[in-house]
Amino acid sequence: MIFEHESNIGAPVSDAFSWHCRKGAFERLNPPWERVKVVDQPEGAVENLGTVRFKIRTGPVWGDWVARHTEFSRGSRFADVQVAGPFASWRHEHRFAAGPDGSCILTDHIDYELPVEPLGRWVAGGFVRRKLERMFRYRHRVTKSDLAQHLRHGAAPLSVAVTGASGVLGSVIVPFLTTGGHRVFRLVRRKPAAPDEIFWDPASSRIDAAALEGLDAVLHLAGENIGEGRFTEEKKRRALSSRVLGTRLMAETLAKLVRPPRVFISASAVGYYGDRGDDFLDEDAPPGRGFAADLCRAWEEAAAPARAAGIRTAHLRIGVVLTPAGGALAKLAVPSRLGLGGHMGNGRQFISWVSPDDVAGAVLHVMTSPRISGPVNLVAPRAATSRELAAAVARAFRKPAPFSVPAPLLRAAFGELADEVILASARVTPGVLAATGYRYSFPELPSALAHVLGSGG
Repeated sequence: MIFEHESNIGAPVSDAFSWHCRKGAFERLNPPWERVKVVDQPEGAVENLGTVRFKIRTGPVWGDWVARHTEFSRGSRFADVQVAGPFASWRHEHRFAAGPDGSCILTDHIDYELPVEPLGRWVAGGFVRRKLERMFRYRHRVTKSDLAQHLRHGAAPLSVAVTGASGVLGSVIVPFLTTGGHRVFRLVRRKPAAPDEIFWDPASSRIDAAALEGLDAVLHLAGENIGEGRFTEEKKRRALSSRVLGTRLMAETLAKLVRPPRVFISASAVGYYGDRGDDFLDEDAPPGRGFAADLCRAWEEAAAPARAAGIRTAHLRIGVVLTPAGGALAKLAVPSRLGLGGHMGNGRQFISWVSPDDVAGAVLHVMTSPRISGPVNLVAPRAATSRELAAAVARAFRKPAPFSVPAPLLRAAFGELADEVILASARVTPGVLAATGYRYSFPELPSALAHVLGSGG
């Protein structure tokens, strides 16, 4: 059986080819709805005809997929074959050619055979083809949008240290940066096992400061997730400690360096604004009330030592990131897929959302824009109400969203978290990103959801 998907990527062939060969390309190309773990991926596996090992999940079962690169012709094509995996045979060729306008025509050509032919073709042939079509639509959109962001920001390769690199956001941003040609160092709380790892332990105020000397940027994402479970006093303490102590340790360390980074970007959240109803909130809006707002304010204030030392410091007030890999969308997707979706409370509260691709793109925008410092609202241009978001997710699955969860029930189930997070309304606008010319890859809710959920064309 043969499957082929072709797109004009809108970038030069050389850029598209190099992007696919760099570390992190598989992570960027793997759709967020697929459960895949990279077990072994040697550096330069494509060029060196190396073997890559994955774990793939089908239903509740994890299986092995081993692929060996067998052909490589720089600037035109490379190929891999399945050594072990779910197919009877599989050969995937990536082809790169210049179109009439000079930009890359990318073609993914796959020859495959299903197990137990011809029965496999009769039982699963249509399902497999639909799955491939969905996957490669996603892969080509990512390739095109990522290359557009990198070409737009046109920076020389940067060296960047990242905390929280294995989290939901870090798992998007790190491969986005590495496929763009930037070098990323991950901060880890264990003994470093690779040259691109740097030790730190915020709980004991230990960090390998020397390893941070001379970097171009530091991106600080680490912190306790407050969006899960009830707000117990212990959870509040952990959240405050992990975010404030970690930020202060990093800021104080950077301030003492002989060769500090040019920019320190520290995560924050739109929770800074609290519950503000229908008010439009740009970066000049004052903080709100409540634990989440107080936490975000303390989180941002902890970066003061870096700012005082003259390091350009930006605070990313990140909205609800729409990815089925975690967070709010992961919770909405399960009932919505079954036709049991609906909004929270009265459905009128505003949810300021953003696509994961635009989180990555905006991070690069802030890194490469010397005029940007202080708070940056990292949200899409237009917030959605809870009712609008629930309906949009349901439409992505071609299902209705007939239900609502009353506020008293949410308060009974989640306590303080219900009013602080689930029912809070924050109509946040991206003032700084708009003023500095950031161009979104997915500015509209329907297209952002179609992309991350693999629905639509």
